[in-house]
Amino acid sequence: MKKIKWDKDLLITYGIVVVFYIVMQSLKLGGGLSSLFKGLLVPLCVYMIMAVSLNLTVGIMGELSLGHAGFMCIGAFSSAFFSMCMKETITNSLLRFIIAIIIGALMAAVFGFLIGIPVLRLRGDYLAIVTLAFGEIIKNIINAMYVGKDSNGIHVSLKDSASLGLEEGGTVIINGAQGITGTPNDSTFTIGIILLLISLFVVLNFVKSRSGRAVMAIRDNRIAAESVGINISKYKLMAFSISASLAGVAGALYAHNLATLNALPKNFGYNMSIMILVYVVLGGIGNIRGSYIAAAILTVLPELLRSFSDYRMLIYSIVLIAMMLFNASPGGMALKEKLNPKKLIAAKKTAKEVE
Repeated sequence: MKKIKWDKDLLITYGIVVVFYIVMQSLKLGGGLSSLFKGLLVPLCVYMIMAVSLNLTVGIMGELSLGHAGFMCIGAFSSAFFSMCMKETITNSLLRFIIAIIIGALMAAVFGFLIGIPVLRLRGDYLAIVTLAFGEIIKNIINAMYVGKDSNGIHVSLKDSASLGLEEGGTVIINGAQGITGTPNDSTFTIGIILLLISLFVVLNFVKSRSGRAVMAIRDNRIAAESVGINISKYKLMAFSISASLAGVAGALYAHNLATLNALPKNFGYNMSIMILVYVVLGGIGNIRGSYIAAAILTVLPELLRSFSDYRMLIYSIVLIAMMLFNASPGGMALKEKLNPKKLIAAKKTAKEVE
């Protein structure tokens, strides 16, 4: 990949995240945040990373995926499993967490690659249906798994924990639908922001690279891209695997923020994938900066509206409609063009030249 050209647009993208972190940390240290909002800070980072990673598939690659929560689930359980196994071996919690994140990202990337080989041959609604099925299959397989550890190694069963045959002193790590209990609480808001910045760097670097331009050429005109020698399968698999790996990073962050990790529908099911897709659509398909801004607003908004319990969902719906109109209507698009930093800078230069 080529190095990113550090223009003002990129600095704004990273700067918003840094300013957001400084403001939240200041409020947190100054006692300006309630315990409820303090508990939302890590999930907020998770959803922003998920939105950025899904926009790589939906916006940059132009493919509709409804199984993104499945990759998050793989990253969450693989990283939590590693942390549980190495809790006593690796005493340095930060080192253990970093390795767990890498494992979560790699496992999700591997599954993204394997799933992408057959799935990316499909298009449109068919791709959406197959990825949705993948997400549900992953969730149900994990709910059926029983995994334990003793001095003889790892034991796996699809029946129950008793059938693992663990010796005395062995521990059950994944207990079927009860999931994993006792995962180290290593996730922090600071680590979440760092992971978000890394995710932004990876995605933006990929988009600006030769591979990213090839992916966008395939999105715009598949036949023309193939006619000039672009390997369609290679570049689509590359983008899909990177997107899956970042979802795995979000899953690792999510898993280490919970005392008990379960593969529930509300955590890793269809609704989670749709919610992340809503963030991408409302933030602007292909607009990486808009993705994490929309994720932050729509995650915090329901909590801000709790005092308006009777009208909370009404106001939330109005905000959704307003954001969609702003992103899709001709007037909203024209306003965004006027507020585009590059065009504002160009207009200022033109005005100075005229003077």
